[in-house]
Amino acid sequence: MKLGSWIGFMLGWAAFGPIGALAGSLLGMFFDAASDAGQNAGGARAAAHGQWASAEGERNSFLFSMLVLASYIIRADGRVMHSEMECVRQVLRSNFGEVAVEQGNHILLRLFDEAKRQGDASYRQTIERCCAQMAQHLSYQERQEVLYILVMIAQADGRVAEAELKALRDCARWMRLQESEADAMLHLKGDTLDDAYQVLGVSPDATDEQLKKAYRRLALENHPDRVAKLGDDVRRVAEKKLQEINAAKERIWKARGM
Repeated sequence: MKLGSWIGFMLGWAAFGPIGALAGSLLGMFFDAASDAGQNAGGARAAAHGQWASAEGERNSFLFSMLVLASYIIRADGRVMHSEMECVRQVLRSNFGEVAVEQGNHILLRLFDEAKRQGDASYRQTIERCCAQMAQHLSYQERQEVLYILVMIAQADGRVAEAELKALRDCARWMRLQESEADAMLHLKGDTLDDAYQVLGVSPDATDEQLKKAYRRLALENHPDRVAKLGDDVRRVAEKKLQEINAAKERIWKARGM
């Protein structure tokens, strides 16, 4: 299947609106010959419409949306780092399969081209509109999984630049999440006690009962079952995040003798 058609087959709820429009603007970039364009574009639109309400369409729309926002995060500090690109490939490889690595990489490169074509200010507005569409169609927990992947990408080169932190907070806010959730996720891979408190969103002087309440809320909110409809690949991402939350909890519990 040509990559242009692959974009079309990926779109479920995202077939229309800003994400669908962005995908449509990329379609022409993939066609090898003008004679293929009409046939494949029509097939892509038909496939997208046909999968409007399907679970596969929703899962693929999640994936395409993640790549759209990844293009914004990766370019936030003005550099496209190899480590960040490799992080995207690893996420695709581990959770979506080897085919998605090659195809997703091509789409990401085309998104960079589209960002250059639009200019930074215009592309930022495009990303804001895409986030708003995601807020309408993805559950709170599903949007959290997108944010979690974006945080992993930002951390891939060993540091998170101020511009990347702002971009993460922008995406969180535009997706109708809390900016503090991006900050908390940045501490998931930390190994200090302070990191653990940041993950749970409580201060070190919180009572044991406050800690338990905060953990129960996070564990329920981030349970992999809440994103199960998007498929096993997205569920694996959620399972990894919950493991990191549990590791932070255990660090605090051990320090307090709980």
